[in-house]
Amino acid sequence: MNANKRTNVKMLAAVIGGSAVVAMGALTMAMNHDEATPATVTSSGMNVGATSTQEMPPAAPETTIAVPAVKAQPFGGSGS
Repeated sequence: MNANKRTNVKMLAAVIGGSAVVAMGALTMAMNHDEATPATVTSSGMNVGATSTQEMPPAAPETTIAVPAVKAQPFGGSGS
């Protein structure tokens, strides 16, 4: 008899919880019922800002190889 009463209480709790979730969903939908308007995208081509410059890159790189100004010893003191 005690197990049957416990099952009824669990079922009642599940029904109340499910009803609460459905009620919260309905309330959310009612509060956020704004008309969705599609975004209007208009384009007339690419606009280049007043401060940008367009120039050709150099034919050869300015630096052939990067060399550090100061060379430190490797960790542990070994190496060249």
